[in-house]
Amino acid sequence: MATYLIGDIQGCYDPLQRLLEKINFDPAGDSLWCPGDLVNRGGNSLQVLRLLEGLGDRFVMTLGNHDLYLLAEHYKYPDGHSPNAEINAILQAPDRLKLLEWLQRQPLARWSDRHQILMVHAGVIPQWTLEQTLSCAAEVERVLRSKKSRKFFARMRKSRVRKWREGRSGWKNRQLISSILTRLRFCHHNGKILTSASGPPGSQPPPYRPWFSHEHRKTRHITIAFGHWAALGLHVKKRLLGVDSACVWGGRLSAVRLEDRKIFQVPGLFR
Repeated sequence: MATYLIGDIQGCYDPLQRLLEKINFDPAGDSLWCPGDLVNRGGNSLQVLRLLEGLGDRFVMTLGNHDLYLLAEHYKYPDGHSPNAEINAILQAPDRLKLLEWLQRQPLARWSDRHQILMVHAGVIPQWTLEQTLSCAAEVERVLRSKKSRKFFARMRKSRVRKWREGRSGWKNRQLISSILTRLRFCHHNGKILTSASGPPGSQPPPYRPWFSHEHRKTRHITIAFGHWAALGLHVKKRLLGVDSACVWGGRLSAVRLEDRKIFQVPGLFR
């Protein structure tokens, strides 16, 4: 029985199949974790969703920004016809509701007592503790699973709030929480996030830094698993497990076995 943490799949069905073969994944005993972005850009998002949903409780994930985008399109185009052909294939599928209701139930942050790991798609700001991260995620998750979910997705891209402030509430706060957990790469030590930069560390303007490099980050003593940052690449450190190795951009799809941190990789989509 092993637990494999894999990077952003983004619709890359064939690399995912090759990786599962390489690790000899056994759905009867092994578990597969992914910090999100199951869909979009790889060409076979529908097949990826069907495969992973079919694993039941052997598959564990958090929502990524591309997963939220898919759910937003689901509400925007109830009869299909999204201009994104790959997303539209899901919206036109006979099992659309089954797959998207399953996706919408997934969390934005997970804590594993067994592995002592926090998993999020992108990162956490310096001000958040583990408990606050999970609490903030739960605030948004409750909305996603409620009758207010349509309103959330309608507002998802409209908020311009970028700096965390204790005590703020309402839709702007929920949108910022969502942005932090699914889009964060660089931030200021005061909790202001930078959403316009996607390059490697060092490419950002001052005074921003990679979210994990702030000296007084309150989660620095726990291990965090994340994806989202293709330009960072595979980033396995004592307290960091960054597993987006740019599969959809011609890099690799990676897996880290959590029991011994052994790394497995297969060529990405365009190799």
